[in-house]
This record gives sequence, C-alpha cells and structure tokens, in this order.
Amino acid sequence: MVAIVLVAGLLIGFLLGKFRAIGELQRARGLALVEQDRAKMIQQQYRETAVKLEEERSRILEMTNSLAATEADYRNLEEKLAENQKTQREMEERFTHQFRNLANEIFEEKSKKFTDQNKSNIFDLLQPLGEKIVAFEKKVEETHKDSIARNSALKEQLEGLQKLNLQMTREAENLTRALKGDSKAQGAWGEFILESILEKSGLERDREYTVQESFTTTEGRLRPDVIIRLPEGKHVVIDSKVSLTAYNNFVNASTESDKATALKAHLLSIRQHMRGLGEKNYQHLSQNGLDFIIMFIPIEPAYILAIQSDRSLYEEALERRIVFVSPTLLIPSLQLIKNVWKQEYQNRHVLDIANKAGDLYDKFVGFTEDLITLGRHLDSSKKFYEESMKKLSFGTGNLVRRTEELKKLGARTSKSLDPKLIGRSEDQADLFDNN
Repeated sequence: MVAIVLVAGLLIGFLLGKFRAIGELQRARGLALVEQDRAKMIQQQYRETAVKLEEERSRILEMTNSLAATEADYRNLEEKLAENQKTQREMEERFTHQFRNLANEIFEEKSKKFTDQNKSNIFDLLQPLGEKIVAFEKKVEETHKDSIARNSALKEQLEGLQKLNLQMTREAENLTRALKGDSKAQGAWGEFILESILEKSGLERDREYTVQESFTTTEGRLRPDVIIRLPEGKHVVIDSKVSLTAYNNFVNASTESDKATALKAHLLSIRQHMRGLGEKNYQHLSQNGLDFIIMFIPIEPAYILAIQSDRSLYEEALERRIVFVSPTLLIPSLQLIKNVWKQEYQNRHVLDIANKAGDLYDKFVGFTEDLITLGRHLDSSKKFYEESMKKLSFGTGNLVRRTEELKKLGARTSKSLDPKLIGRSEDQADLFDNN
C-alpha cells in the first residue's frame, strides 16, 4: 500500500512538472510573438521615414537645380548689362569727341577774324549748347549708375524670392488641409497664389500683365487667368491648376494601396485639366501670342509628385504646347521677364537720348553754318566799310578835306570832325599832290 502511495505521489509530481513546463513554453511563445509584432512595426516606421527622406532629398535637389539655373540666368544678365554699359560709354565718348573736335575747328577758323566783342557774343550763343552737352553727359552717366544699382539689387531680389517661395509652399500645404474637398475654393485659392507671386515679381498690373481679361472668339468667350505681356507686342498665357483633393488623399493615405489609388487620381486630374486647357487654344488669342501656355501648379510637392511619377505627363503637355511650372520655376521666370522689360525700357531711354543727341547735333551744324554765313557778312561789311572810307577821305578832293575847308571859310558849326579822320584825309591828299 505504501508503495502504491509512493508511486502515485511520484506520478502526480511528474505531471505537475510537465504542466508547469508547458505553461512556461506557451508564455515564451507569446512574448516572441509580441516582439515579432514590434519588429514589424519598427520596420514599417523605418520604411515610411525612408520614403519621407527621399521626398525631401528630391525637393532639395529640384530647388538646387532651379537655383543653379537662376544663377546662370543672372550671369547672362550681368554680361548683357556690361555690354550695354560699354555701348553707352562708347556713344558718350564718340559724341563728346565729335562735338569738341567740331567746335574746336570752327573756333580756330573764326577766332582770327572776330573782335573781342564778337568773341563775347559767340560765347553767349554757344553757352546754351555747352549746357545741353553737359546735361546730355550727365544723363548718360546717371543711366549708367542706375543700371549698376539695379544689377547689384538683382541678386538680393532673387534670394528674397526664394525665401518667399519656401514660405508660400508651407502656407500652401497648410491651406490644403483647410480647402480639401471644395473645388471652387481651391480654384480661387490657386488664382490668389498666382496673383500674389505676380504682385511680388515687380511686374506692373495692366501694363506688363493682365488678370481675368475677357476675349470673344469664334469658339466662344475665353477668360484666361493671367496674360503676361512681352516686348514687341508678344504675350504668354498662365492658367492656374489646383488639385488638392487627390493630392491630400495621397498624403494622408495609410496604406500603399490607398496611396496608389490617390496618386492615380492626382495624375488623372492634372491630365484632364491639361487636355481641357489645350483645347482652349489660348496661344491663338492674337497673332503675337507665344506658341505655348503655362500651366501653374501652386503646390510644389504636388507638382514634383506628378512629374516624378509619370514622365509621359510632361511629354504629352509639350506636345499640346503646354508647360508645367511650380512656384519655384515661375518666380525666376517672372524675374527674367521683369529684367527683359527693364532692358527694353532702358533701350528706349538710350534711343531717346540718341535721338535727342542727333537733333542737337543737327542744330549745332545749323549753328555753325550760321556762323560761317555771319563771317562772310562781316567780311563783306568790312570791305564795304573800306570802300566807303576811301570815298570819304581818299584823293585830293575828298569829302573830309572839302568839308573842313568850309569850316575854315567861316561856316557856322556846332560839332567837329574826328582829328584822326582829318589827318588821314590830309595825308592822302598830300600823297596825291606829291605824285
């Protein structure tokens, strides 16, 4: 009996140990599953972080490329400005040299023939001309200095525009959350962003660009968002495109499947707007329109996402004569247009100066011709004077001597002839008597 009890005790102890080992094993498996789930979660977070880092790296690369292009355009503008400044200096030196040479030739030719009084009169006549020449030189110099000042300020403006673009991008992302789902509000917001960039670009509204200008064509009534005017009567149309709903869905998607669906909708929205824009034929509003339309996407990440996700989208746009731009691309483009207008106005100013200089030169030539005519008249007057003096005091019976003899005979007079004139007439009479 004792043996049975002992065996039963041993069996019960063995079973209890067995059950305890099984419980420990199950608890260890549970902990392993928890650690496995945590590892999967950390791995998912790592992949999402890597995607975000890649997106940021792409944005930085795009902005770096845009800055490099802007700096290249800035260097080109510096070279063109240097050429214009050199041309202005050459014009100034050439006109000044020609004016001085011509004036010196005329003065040297006539200075020997004029009396001190005539020289004084000539100075009075030439003084206004000299003042005009000085004013002309001053005006050219001021134009030159103004060009240098604008050039030095250009780089600061570009840096400010880059900061503005970053700020507007952040504001766009914040506003995306507020406007999602309301297409009308999204469109108004996109036009507002476009007008804000135009106002800060330095272009003047209703002179270098117009907003919501209406046109009536054979295809109906057209009303482009913005028309940028260029020199020589040319223009280019800018149309704003906002697709916040699909892009917002992409940003907030929690799964890869949701992201793929939202991305497809985002690309489709841009493609549909692009095709509709191409059918409007904005570039044919006038004969001087450029052969392409600018489609403005105000959200920088939405623009980059579309271009990187579907390369054919950009190619199709080019085939339809449409160019996609984001704020990063539009801001330096408008700055270049502003500088083109500055150059145009400066060229008009220089041309006006050249025309006035030509008129001044023509008047100066006319003045020299008058001086030459005056010299001939003075020579003729001197000759006429000498002939008259000969008649007055030359010969034995000259008028001076005969008139003076009347006085000697007792003629009552209140005045007397100049003694030098009397002496000259007597000398001439004695000369004839001796001969």
